[in-house]
Amino acid sequence: MKYLTVKKRAEDRFVEKKSEFIGYVKRVTTEDEAKEFVAEIKNMHKTATHNCYAYIVGSNMGIQRYSDDGEPQGTAGIPILEVMKKQELTDCAIVVTRYFGGILLGTGGLNRAYTKGASVAITAAGIVEKVSGVEIKITIDYDLHGKLQYLCGQNDWYIENTDYSDVVVLTIRCEASEKDSIEAKIVENTNGKAEIDVSDEAIYFKEGNRLFLEIDE
Repeated sequence: MKYLTVKKRAEDRFVEKKSEFIGYVKRVTTEDEAKEFVAEIKNMHKTATHNCYAYIVGSNMGIQRYSDDGEPQGTAGIPILEVMKKQELTDCAIVVTRYFGGILLGTGGLNRAYTKGASVAITAAGIVEKVSGVEIKITIDYDLHGKLQYLCGQNDWYIENTDYSDVVVLTIRCEASEKDSIEAKIVENTNGKAEIDVSDEAIYFKEGNRLFLEIDE
């Protein structure tokens, strides 16, 4: 299992023909969280002309909702949703707030403006991958420490932690799909002298060659 979502909550804004558009985005894990985020932004901008939104929830992008909030049908909610779908984002909610500036934009102009509102918010947030991963603890004698460090470096395995006692324990994380091949390489390069302990699978955020359980909002 792997999919893309936004890295953090963010916002950005711009003015189009005197109308101010403010794009907000947040990572969510349930439809209730998405609804709460939409309600929060609407409450924050009670005097706004429109608070249009879209959200996608689920690793299979199974829940998709949107609203034009009074804009002409199809000019706001769907463009926001399409931005997320084009970038293959899920577990993500976006609200684009509009303060009307007195000049009509037309359907094409509205479509472009709400597309831009979603896009600038996503750019501000950044994109991160979510994957199924495991944590691997490798226990070795000191004479194998250097060799295992070299192996990790050669394979781009990030060493999350090293504990030193009467033995050395290195901790790395990897995608669940890579677990078997990594174990095999460790066994081969330590002549079977490493003790390997693999955690249960969990959901991690992946950036580069590192997996994180949490990423700061």
